[in-house]
Amino acid sequence: MSATAGHAAEGVRSPADRFGIGPEMVVMEMGYDDDVDHDLRDSLIERCGELVDEDTDEVVDAVLLWYRDGDGDLVDLLVDALGPLADSGMVWVLTPKAGRDGHVEPSDISEAAPTAGLQQTSTVSAGRDWSGARLVAPRAGRGKR
Repeated sequence: MSATAGHAAEGVRSPADRFGIGPEMVVMEMGYDDDVDHDLRDSLIERCGELVDEDTDEVVDAVLLWYRDGDGDLVDLLVDALGPLADSGMVWVLTPKAGRDGHVEPSDISEAAPTAGLQQTSTVSAGRDWSGARLVAPRAGRGKR
């Protein structure tokens, strides 16, 4: 029995559950560096298979954007994330928690999202050092890109 199966039997949810990532979903990763949460990545890879990079030609169901203060313009990165994203897809902006190197104020995300054509729907603790903000296209705007 795998460790994951053992956790499932005990009612412990996988981090992939919090992110709404399911089997067979295509997930694109942007902003990868050595400081990412490898336990979270491993959980997501175990759930959906490999993570594709931002050069993919596939339509993706979700985007994981690891973003730190100083990583460039968040609006531009979000617009780049929208290119391959399915109409019903989601973007997870993963940022270092308060007090960690590269911390991004939550207001920076909530201000950048509408400029990129997205709205924030929820936030999660994405690990010991990372927070996640879920962004989606507004319902009225879906399918109009």
